[in-house]
Amino acid sequence: MPAKGRYFLNEGEEDPDQAALYGKYRLTSQHGPLLLTLLLVAVTACVALIIISFVCGDPSGHQAVLGMAFFTFAAFVVLYVLVYVECLVSRWLRASALLIWVCLMMLGYMLVFDSWINTTSVRAQVPFFLFIVFVVYTLLPFSMQGAIAAGVISSISHLLVLGAIMGAFTAPSIQVGLQLLANAVIFLCGNLTGAFHKHHMQDASRELFTYTVKCIQIRRKLRIEKRQQENLLLSVLPAHISMGMKLAIIERLKERGDRRYMPDNNFHSLYVKRHQNVSILYADIVGFTRLASDCSPKELVVVLNELFGKFDQIAKANECMRIKILGDCYYCVSGLPVSLPTHARNCVKMGLDMCEAINRVHITEATLNHLDKAYEVEDGHGQQRDPYLKEMNIRTYLVIDPRSQQPPPPSQHLPKPKGDAALKMRASVRMTRYLESWGAARPFAHLNHRESVSSGETPVTRGRRPKTIPLRRHRTPDRSASPKGRSEDDSYDEEMLSAIEGLSSTRPCCSKSDDFYMFGFFFVEKGLEREYRLAPIPRARHYFACASLIFVCILLVHVLLMPRMVTLGVSFGLVACVLGLVLGLCFAHKFLRCCPARGTLQAISKRVETQPLLRLSLAILTIGSLLSIAIVNLPLMPFPALGLPAGNQTSLSPSPRAVSRELMPCDLLPYYTCSCILAFVACSVFLRMSLELKVAMLTVGLVTYLVLFNISPCWKSDCSDYGQANLTKTNGTLSSSSLCLWKDLKVMINFYLVLFYVTLIMLSRQIDYYCRLDCLWKKKFKKEHEEFETMENVNRLLLENVLPAHVAAHFIGDKLNEDWYHQSYDCVCVMFASVPDFKVFYTECDVNKEGLECLRLLNEIIADFDELLLKPKFSSVEKIKTIGSTYMAAAGLSSPSGTENQDLERQHAHIGIMVEFSIALMSKLDGINRHSFNSFRLRVGINHGPVIAGVIGARKPQYDIWGNTVNVASRMESTGELGKIQVTEETCTILQGLGYSCECRGLINVKGKGELRTYFVCTDTAKFQGLGLN
Repeated sequence: MPAKGRYFLNEGEEDPDQAALYGKYRLTSQHGPLLLTLLLVAVTACVALIIISFVCGDPSGHQAVLGMAFFTFAAFVVLYVLVYVECLVSRWLRASALLIWVCLMMLGYMLVFDSWINTTSVRAQVPFFLFIVFVVYTLLPFSMQGAIAAGVISSISHLLVLGAIMGAFTAPSIQVGLQLLANAVIFLCGNLTGAFHKHHMQDASRELFTYTVKCIQIRRKLRIEKRQQENLLLSVLPAHISMGMKLAIIERLKERGDRRYMPDNNFHSLYVKRHQNVSILYADIVGFTRLASDCSPKELVVVLNELFGKFDQIAKANECMRIKILGDCYYCVSGLPVSLPTHARNCVKMGLDMCEAINRVHITEATLNHLDKAYEVEDGHGQQRDPYLKEMNIRTYLVIDPRSQQPPPPSQHLPKPKGDAALKMRASVRMTRYLESWGAARPFAHLNHRESVSSGETPVTRGRRPKTIPLRRHRTPDRSASPKGRSEDDSYDEEMLSAIEGLSSTRPCCSKSDDFYMFGFFFVEKGLEREYRLAPIPRARHYFACASLIFVCILLVHVLLMPRMVTLGVSFGLVACVLGLVLGLCFAHKFLRCCPARGTLQAISKRVETQPLLRLSLAILTIGSLLSIAIVNLPLMPFPALGLPAGNQTSLSPSPRAVSRELMPCDLLPYYTCSCILAFVACSVFLRMSLELKVAMLTVGLVTYLVLFNISPCWKSDCSDYGQANLTKTNGTLSSSSLCLWKDLKVMINFYLVLFYVTLIMLSRQIDYYCRLDCLWKKKFKKEHEEFETMENVNRLLLENVLPAHVAAHFIGDKLNEDWYHQSYDCVCVMFASVPDFKVFYTECDVNKEGLECLRLLNEIIADFDELLLKPKFSSVEKIKTIGSTYMAAAGLSSPSGTENQDLERQHAHIGIMVEFSIALMSKLDGINRHSFNSFRLRVGINHGPVIAGVIGARKPQYDIWGNTVNVASRMESTGELGKIQVTEETCTILQGLGYSCECRGLINVKGKGELRTYFVCTDTAKFQGLGLN
């Protein structure tokens, strides 16, 4: 069968159609759901800001923020509805993403200017711009380049605006510069972690899309393989028998778990059904042997294929079914598998149609009685030509063709050569030219093209060019003119889009699924849930590297702004050591490649991605360290006594005159907030970590942060205590502001912590859903791939039962569209082995179920004979066919073309192997006799010489061999004696050279050959004298 990998997605190849499908997949699987998540969070944030504006002080002082909040709220609600009902296509979805980003930026700057106007700390709005930077990468449907551009613009613009407000360009100071540098570090960390997140999500999305395409291709290929299998079976067996055989083979493969046939009882499977009122047609080509000797191998195969292909067409038109081809004989029946009242007329009509080119129709008296005088007949004198008809006293007739009296119709064949050209043409060539005009199909034509197995009932709604994702990598047939091909392309698109929509619902938490529970947190199948939990996580060590980068950014912020304390150095030193050990363990297999002595450490390092317990322990240690280090120094920071002179405190006014060299502890709260948010983000970069663990750690972190921030000493004094140090923007005089500035800061800190917590929880929920989908589709792909392999093995088994392995290879793989198969051999040994006593043994009575038990015994005999072919000793023997109780085989057909004349010793060895095979058949039959209490004996005839091999027939292709060698071997069997192997004089000479003993029988009369001297092989000593065959 085709090599593995040819049915899969072509590596490194991507065409516009595939890119469009991937865009559709990204739109429905990630962009839509993630945008809904962001819009939901943004709407909630706008509502929260509106409530905060009304609750904290006079709303009239925050008109700009209120107006912008109401505007963005309305815009986000409209966009949410449009995205939810899937009204926005990909192009408008990106435009809406740009609109969302602009609205968020405008809202952020309104918060900055509102803080400046109301003399509130403008540093408190840094987390909002960090939020914008992070969602640009994770939740908005931008490309990587677009996300980087939006993130950089958001960061730089905020730094420039904040620098201008704080007077960095008019009156530069070290403290302002350090604050801007700390802000830059925070934004840089947000951009890098966002890019890391987006890169890994894009890789996961592409991988899942690839698996989705593979699943669909395998599913489609599986359907095509099933159709090919059915066509292949129907090429050999009737439908009612072939379906039973197919199901039996598949069941055995599933139950046994291997690819070998193992009988599950004392008898082989028997597929036999008795039919009444069946007419049989048997047509023989007179003079075929002489024609075959005048033809080249290709001409002979073409002649037979065209002839029998035409007969197949005639059989179909006359409701007849071909049983088999016996050399140059055509054998068919009417009335199978469904009984037909016109079975006799069908056979006679078919015979008359065949007679236009070849034969007379010879019928028995029983068939004549069913014709109801529909045709005129004349005496056939069959008893004079056949001893069996004479013995059974069967009278025969020849049907007179009613069309013989009519003038012939105008010729529609090819123009005949003029003059002497026709006389100079060989008979075989003239016959070939004539038969080619019939236009019969080639063998296995129904298996060669994809449109032959596509559904013919699929309506064609529109034309479409062929896809470039072929089911076979090496060949894409041109179907531009094939309606079925276009229909298959349409069905491919529809199936792909349907699978994508089913794979990635835009509302995974609310959609019903047979694989997930209602909210999609767990798989319904417990085994799959366990498999998902224990599955390896590729590139998991990159999560720890990204978390370490976040730690470095938190460290830089603390070094730049926080007061120098021993606890600061000790805490960060301990966490740095912990993360260093974790990173060293994760990447030890790369760092210690040149140190073989560190094998244990390298082995542990490689298990970080494969061992769930080790990976989970390191993740908890890393995230816990970052969540702790972000806040641990806040309660340890010294706070000055409240009510100190204003000159010793840092003014919250933007005036550069009021800015002191160092920030007071309460002024550092926004930067502690940013550190805590970065620690939250560090938890989210562990993309494939357990969702429950993420929720637990983020929840513990949020509760801890809210408690520590809300019990800070900064909130213990009245607002007026700190308000005395504030300068109003209008006149610069000391006044007590009615607005509680620190209360605003406290509320905003709580707001931003909750905002990031909710955003990261919902984002983690989406990521967990994608990871579970990835696991689910890999599982489905694996299952379908196993089904495909099972079907592939069934096809191979069936095909190799129809054709020899080297012939089957001609009709599959890369040779699908080549010419007829034909091959000539100079030396092939042919054997016919029959059980003549079976004809006497076979009776139809109630005792043996109308002959069923007789056929069961014959089936055991043939099946045991077939089992001998599995022995390596007889690997060169090919079974050709069975004719009733006669077994035909040949040795030497598998030799490569062109080597027949180069290895004479090997050719002679085939003859010895065939004798050994014949002796083994006799031994098998003796064993069957002992178990069945019979006395059957085998009659064998063997001959060697040149033959022609080929595959003929259109609807039921069949492999066969022809030539004088075959005819003589058949005569050796029919004129032989029971229990003996009869060979010709030439074959005897070779066998004697191989060490076999032969006994001369003398001259016998052989039909068509005259008198031939024949020999019997001495089977009693042959197995001991065979030279080099054991």
